[in-house]
Amino acid sequence: MEAVTTNERVTERKASRTGRNAGIHYIAVTGVLTAVAVILQLLEIPVPFMPTFIKFDFSDLPAILGAFSMGPVCGILIEFLKNLIHVLFSGSFGVGELSNFMLGAVFAGVAGFIYKFRKTKKTAIAASVAGAAAMALISLPSNFFIVYPVYYNFMPEETILAAYQAIIPSMKSVLQSLICFNLPFTFLKGMIDVVVCFLIYKPLSPILKGRR
Repeated sequence: MEAVTTNERVTERKASRTGRNAGIHYIAVTGVLTAVAVILQLLEIPVPFMPTFIKFDFSDLPAILGAFSMGPVCGILIEFLKNLIHVLFSGSFGVGELSNFMLGAVFAGVAGFIYKFRKTKKTAIAASVAGAAAMALISLPSNFFIVYPVYYNFMPEETILAAYQAIIPSMKSVLQSLICFNLPFTFLKGMIDVVVCFLIYKPLSPILKGRR
């Protein structure tokens, strides 16, 4: 009985040590990916055929990497932390960061949640498309009801609409512009992040998952 008890204690200690190491690794990966996301969020790229106030960045890429390697919660945490850091140093009113968090959390959360149940390449592709589509759909009410109404305090609605009309004169309203411009752009943005993720995920996977 004593031998069995000793073995059980050894097993418990190993399990406890493994759990601690996994927790440390989780925090480390989340922190590193968040730092990368913060940097990428600052590197905004102008988008042709879009109003000048709309920019592209790769800051959702680390969240997708985290969601696929560590689970959906990790991806959502990265989105939250990067926007929290961004709003602290940007001096903005936080509306853009709130919207970015909402969209990014949906993107990483949906993709990571689907992939969690069946970790195959086909599932990863389906999960990525679903996440990007969900993000694009959420962008419509997010922009129309939250982001743009705040921006109207600094830039009249007519001015914002005029920026869209300068590209396509037939735009009649901001809502129509969001449907024709922002919705497909958000989906495309997500899919570009996905393509890059697929290109770099395999070589990074051992590091992200703590395997040697």
